[in-house]
Amino acid sequence: MQKCQNANLGLIMSSIVFFIFLLSIGASFVQRTTGFGFGIFIMTMLPFFLPTYGEATTLSGLLAITTSAVIVWKQRNFVTWNRLWPILLTFIMVSTIAIFALTRIEDLILKQILGVALIVISIYFALFSQKIKLPTTKKVQVTAGTFSGLMGGFFGMQGPPAVLYFIQSEPTKEHYMAMTQTYFLMGNVMMTVVRAYNGFLTTTVLTDYCFGIGGVVIGTSLGAYMFKHIPNRIFRYIVYAYIAVSGVIILLSSCHS
Repeated sequence: MQKCQNANLGLIMSSIVFFIFLLSIGASFVQRTTGFGFGIFIMTMLPFFLPTYGEATTLSGLLAITTSAVIVWKQRNFVTWNRLWPILLTFIMVSTIAIFALTRIEDLILKQILGVALIVISIYFALFSQKIKLPTTKKVQVTAGTFSGLMGGFFGMQGPPAVLYFIQSEPTKEHYMAMTQTYFLMGNVMMTVVRAYNGFLTTTVLTDYCFGIGGVVIGTSLGAYMFKHIPNRIFRYIVYAYIAVSGVIILLSSCHS
């Protein structure tokens, strides 16, 4: 009996490692191809494989740090700091508050909110991202940083509000990629420190990170190749459809928990 239980436990753990590896490939592929979407992609399934939602967002952040760090190093000459600081500092303050609040909110509620958020985000980007033009004023920067901080602190997916800002403010694709990845890198480093302080950086998270890092390497390499050959607009619509379906699945599963 004991051997059977150990075998079943080993099979479950192997399956979890395999899925984290696959999710890391997909998330880093999306991030490298479109400049955002790591947290959105991986957080559709990652919360089901870790003990708590806070640990899932922490693992997502660590893997995203690795993905962004590689891109930032290659694109560092395109970073313009005076357009980055206002939104980044706002994000840091708001996301810190959100992470502390995370320790006082039930996981079930967060999953329900995440499901709705994924659906809304996918619909918004699919229908309106090409039509709405935002002025790059300090008010817009602070607003984008606030929404990004809330989504990053609670859900580990701070990308969409920031992406809207950088798309409007950056003159070239290279500048856009450099600015978004620098923003995500610094933001995720800060959030990881706060999450560690709140007890979310556990042995489980560090172990799963070691398994996921191989997926990040593969996904980033594939994304860099595909970025040169597939139009971003077409690929993004595929991602949006997946996000919407995943949001419905998470919402339905949380309602039946």
